[in-house]
Amino acid sequence: MRTGITFDVTAADRSRLEAIIAAPTSPQKHVWRAKIILMSGNGLGTVAIMQATGKSKPCVWRWQERFMSEGVDGLLRDKSRPRGMAPLESDVVEQVVALTLEPPRQEATHWTVRVMANAVGIAASSVVKIWHEHGLAPHRWRSFKLSNDKAFAEKLHDVVGLYVSPPAHAIVLSVDEKSQIQALDRTQPGLPLKRGAPAQ
Repeated sequence: MRTGITFDVTAADRSRLEAIIAAPTSPQKHVWRAKIILMSGNGLGTVAIMQATGKSKPCVWRWQERFMSEGVDGLLRDKSRPRGMAPLESDVVEQVVALTLEPPRQEATHWTVRVMANAVGIAASSVVKIWHEHGLAPHRWRSFKLSNDKAFAEKLHDVVGLYVSPPAHAIVLSVDEKSQIQALDRTQPGLPLKRGAPAQ
């Protein structure tokens, strides 16, 4: 055993360890831990224990030290690990959701994970989690751009009025512009004429 680790395996300890090894329902990690202690109590060295259990030297030393300080019960308990990140407070979650539903303050088309994390002061992974839980995907938003024409409202009222309340005995037709072709002029030069084919 490593220097500083000394213990005696009592008859009661040996009985419990042998029961752990023999029980078919014992987890394998408990079985090889019990074997390490039994072999240590029988006087086997670290190298022999490593060869018999297939465990590393630090692993053998760790469970010898655990048995020395806590006995058999210590072999049945995994070392407690520090808790993960504390859950976000509800007001922080609400702030992220509220900001996501509004356009970003800086010049950008939508919120990104990094920008939102910096704005709220939380981790980027937390932003991703909040968006996923609330079904938010800012990069997939669709928007409708309004005209900058000062008379847009009046023109909109006139056009919509034709559909809602058309003049008597009149037919209202809607003609859309063809792709790359405007009503006033072409945005792209016309294709060269081919013999026997009409102009496009």
